[in-house]
Parts: sequence; structure tokens; C-alpha cells
Amino acid sequence: MLYKFKSKAAGDVVMLGPNGDQLLRLLGREPAPQGIFEVADMPALRAALEQAVLVEEAEQARAQAEAAAEGHRLPVHEGVGLRQRVWPLLDMMKRAETAHHPIVWGV
Repeated sequence: MLYKFKSKAAGDVVMLGPNGDQLLRLLGREPAPQGIFEVADMPALRAALEQAVLVEEAEQARAQAEAAAEGHRLPVHEGVGLRQRVWPLLDMMKRAETAHHPIVWGV
């Protein structure tokens, strides 16, 4: 499945199914083929995503500190982190909120 988030305020944001599912779960929603983020909900949704990023980064820092204390070194994290993955949608949310347009997917 592919998620295509759309808003009149910004260009489309496309995510592969597992990434879109993760994002929706972080926002407290069950993955669904269609949906909407209302303008009134966007501040809370953005805060939830930003908090999830901070939690992930804190967990990584804690794991690195524990490994360093034990004299080990963790392998370099390869791939896309949560901060990078959610940035396009966070930007879309900011633009949509400012322009008073919802974000939809699957329609």
C-alpha cells in the first residue's frame, strides 16, 4: 500500500505502507486507506510527531552511552531516521494549518 497525503496548501507527501502505518500509529490512529487531518487537530498532531522524534533520539543516545560505558561501540545507524521520515509531513502540516486546509489521504 502507498500513502499519498494531500493538501491544497502544499505538495503531496508519499510514503510506503509500513512507514505510513508507523506514522499514523504515532499520531494515535489506526492505519486506514483513507483519512483526514483536520486543521484544528494539527497542533496536537505536530506535537505528537515531534515528541516521537525526541523519544527516538533519546533512546539512541541512551543506547550509545550504555555501550560506551561498557567499552563497546554501537554500529552507525544506516537508513532514514524518524526525524527525516516525518519532516515532509510536519512541513505540510505547518503549511496546511497556516492556510486553513485539511490534509487528506486515499481520496
